Amino acid sequence: MNDAEMGSQVLMARQPIFDRQQRVVAYEILYRTDGDSETAVFRGTEATSEVLLNEYTSICDAGEVRVVPAFINLTYDIVVDGNIPDLPKKQIVLELLEDAHVDEAFINGVRKLADQGYRIALDDFIYSPEYIPLLEIAHIVKIDVLEHTHDEMVQLIKTIKPYKCALLAEKIETHEMLDTCISLGFKLFQGYFLSRPKLVKGKKISTGQIALLQLMQALQNPDAKPEALEKLIITDPVLTYKLLRIVNSAAYSLIRKVESVSEAIVLLGIPQVKKWTTLIAMSANSDKPEELSRALLIRGRMSEQVAQQQNKSNAPSYFMAGMMSGLHALLDIERDKMLEQVPLGDDIKEAICDGTGDIGVVLNNVINYEAGNWELLPTDFDDVIYEKGYREAMEWTREAMQAMSESI
Repeated sequence: MNDAEMGSQVLMARQPIFDRQQRVVAYEILYRTDGDSETAVFRGTEATSEVLLNEYTSICDAGEVRVVPAFINLTYDIVVDGNIPDLPKKQIVLELLEDAHVDEAFINGVRKLADQGYRIALDDFIYSPEYIPLLEIAHIVKIDVLEHTHDEMVQLIKTIKPYKCALLAEKIETHEMLDTCISLGFKLFQGYFLSRPKLVKGKKISTGQIALLQLMQALQNPDAKPEALEKLIITDPVLTYKLLRIVNSAAYSLIRKVESVSEAIVLLGIPQVKKWTTLIAMSANSDKPEELSRALLIRGRMSEQVAQQQNKSNAPSYFMAGMMSGLHALLDIERDKMLEQVPLGDDIKEAICDGTGDIGVVLNNVINYEAGNWELLPTDFDDVIYEKGYREAMEWTREAMQAMSESI
């Protein structure tokens, strides 16, 4: 399966699923296909399907790559026809869509899948008597927390409890909502709350963060000299150490070691120093969930790749816009305050704040692609370029996070 085929026939993204410790324990694979062929995620041989799953569900944990399960949506027809290849059972959770007609054929199809060893999840669950046979089979029940009041959720959970299914709260948008769901007994969580963390009002920026922000500001100067950048970098021993470790890591496979910051800057080039400086800033807060860093890395790299494929000028600006669009969450400062301290170009600021300009268009498309918001993508959306950019960005992110792990 080549990139063109993949891009033109299937559009994918993934949304993480977390446990109570905010660790990624699975991904929901989001996809659409041409026409009404909703089995495209399984197209091709079993080996091809496994490669696809591995690529979309691999994560880097302290430098080690591991694969977490994938939640894959199934329609009524797929369940009844049983047209699913023999995929690795430990990697798959089959998610039954809420609009599937529950009849005897559907229930029998679900039971066969469960007997084969697949885990079953019920999506957007709302109780009705015909769902009892499915509750007896299911392993996970997903509840849309935006569709229920607190009292309704309490009653729904009470109804589900005898069936001993794990509860997954989806569409969580705030930390308060997360806390409520934890108290109600949910085990798994899904939603945008990680990209909308609590912001600490008026938080004082640490010395290390100041050095990083000053360096990021200096890097916006197209005439910046390695010697001037070195003076800023060496004011922060940790930043100096990490940058040298990264340059000397396996990511670059150099014949000789780099021994000075200025030498590292010359070797990397200003665009690469910009990227690594942002990565280091992202890793400064170890208490932040790794998935947020990963998402911003993918977003930045994917934006840059799309810009390059579309022959946009100054592709590194697209990378910076993607990365900076969520960096404030990692620094625990408000976005506007961060942008004040890092005077980016107006085109990058407008892209981040308003979604305008060429950079803003690409950034918005990338964000909607990540989230699986296909209906928000433009009619002339080039899925080949974005799919290829997404896959390359995930691979680059894996390598980058491994290099960052080596520098700690």
